[in-house]
Amino acid sequence: MSNTAIAFIGAGNMARSLIGGLLEESGDYRISAADPDPAQRSLLADAFQIPVSDDNRVAAEGADVVVLAVKPHVIKDACLDLHDQLSAQRPLVVSVAAGVRESDISRWLAYEAAVVRCMPNTPALVRSGASALYANAHVSDAQRDCAESLLRAVGVIVWVDEESALDAVTALSGSGPAYFFAIMEAMEDAAVGLGLSGEQARLLTLETAFGAAKMALEAGESPAQLRANVTSKGGTTHAALQVFTQRGLAETFALAMAAAQNRARELGTQLGADE
Repeated sequence: MSNTAIAFIGAGNMARSLIGGLLEESGDYRISAADPDPAQRSLLADAFQIPVSDDNRVAAEGADVVVLAVKPHVIKDACLDLHDQLSAQRPLVVSVAAGVRESDISRWLAYEAAVVRCMPNTPALVRSGASALYANAHVSDAQRDCAESLLRAVGVIVWVDEESALDAVTALSGSGPAYFFAIMEAMEDAAVGLGLSGEQARLLTLETAFGAAKMALEAGESPAQLRANVTSKGGTTHAALQVFTQRGLAETFALAMAAAQNRARELGTQLGADE
């Protein structure tokens, strides 16, 4: 991606995270951005000393990569605004807008655009993201590498062969941080109920979550095996896990993630509908 020109359409949290990751990794990018909000533009210009504009077309001029980092409900307008310019430039178009399907982006751009659709998650904001990518048939090998470099600047990536898999990714890693936050919240509340102070409960919960994730990443064993390793029959962990089993923890997660997947499908249909 040496000397690659990258234009960000939208300058919110995800754009700032990606730009920060790219510049930390290498200064050898020509980055510009557009956003209608002067406060967002000011934040970006002050943080990274890059050119910013309130005009999408100005930011996208000469770009090799155009990153659609706008809210899902305005991505259609952004595509319609840019389609003449991008059809002449033929950049790689990378969308990080949740739920908006590649087929709709391509339809709004109205040419055979090279489109990579990404499903990042909020830990990308602290460079610990997990993103899934889907490329349409017009994306070259070099452009796939470019999209990988972009998203790897904020975490790990996986490619999926079918765009429909992104709905499952949304249910897993897209919404997943909220599941862990909910678990941490419940653990904190339960610990306070058992007599710990709020500060003690918060610190021990966060470090336990961090340590468990670190072990899972580094141990080379499955979560099932790691769970078995710390569970002695008749012990305290066994007593707690029995309650989770009796209350249907696995079944609850399966139902919850299926609900998230179904809602992702519904939103994709709604966002792609012509008004």
